[in-house]
Amino acid sequence: MNISAILSLLVGLALAPLLPGIINRVKAKFGGRRGQPILQMYFDLWKLLHKGAVYSRTTTWVFQAAPIVGLAAVIAAMLIVPFGGANALVGFPGDLVLMAGLLGLGRFFTMIAALDTGSSFEGMGASREAHFSALGEPVLLLALAVVGRKTVSFSLSDIFGALTPWHWAQSFVPLALVVTVLLVVMLAENARIPVDDPNTHLELTMIHEVMVLDHGGPDFAFIVYGAALKLWLMGALLVNVLLPIHSGHLWIDLAVGVIGMCGVAVVVGIIESIMARLRLLFVPQLLVGAGVMAAVALVVMQ
Repeated sequence: MNISAILSLLVGLALAPLLPGIINRVKAKFGGRRGQPILQMYFDLWKLLHKGAVYSRTTTWVFQAAPIVGLAAVIAAMLIVPFGGANALVGFPGDLVLMAGLLGLGRFFTMIAALDTGSSFEGMGASREAHFSALGEPVLLLALAVVGRKTVSFSLSDIFGALTPWHWAQSFVPLALVVTVLLVVMLAENARIPVDDPNTHLELTMIHEVMVLDHGGPDFAFIVYGAALKLWLMGALLVNVLLPIHSGHLWIDLAVGVIGMCGVAVVVGIIESIMARLRLLFVPQLLVGAGVMAAVALVVMQ
């Protein structure tokens, strides 16, 4: 049994709700406010788990199953993504395709649960989510393919395990493009600015938040926690490329990984503080531009 892989997974499951707290604290500092506690999401999850859930008579089992399936899909995807210098618990050639498929499965259930409510607002959010995810998933796979070509691997554990600072010295430009692309995809997949504003309450402009308006209690806790895990997962992909450090000491590698994740959260907070949300018409252009950057990185990668 791979103890380091289990420990890395447990670190992700435990610390994922910390990332939104860091993002909100950074945004508060930019706004001249004290801000909410960094551990606020832990308190929110505890409160939601002790509430009851209310279901409309118009919904079916799909609405009740979506939060559970979405959370299970993200946790399963985390089994494939390595972190902290350790291999993932599950690894095989082509597992990056399975990771994208699991994220797509969770997204699919979230969308059909939104449609199950019969709300026109949630239907609009599901439509936007389907549109943007259809553009974002190929970009994600293409960016990972660039790193896979460099390391001559097709498994996430092998790709990130073989990546070293020497590869950065040899292929700085394509790897820098990959980091930029992964950052854009992370913002899009997690409905962050400039793609979506997680703090807005205007249904006409929301994407992810509008799809989960009718969920409450433990169901909403699963959704919130699943969103935090997805942010951690996408951030782990970015950190694995940006900080390919493998010292051989578990605690040092884990510490570097956690520091890197906190740094990613700070960068997201800075982006959300200095940028405005793009108009919905411009979001596809952003994702297509990221795809072009990934394609250029694939071409110039040696």
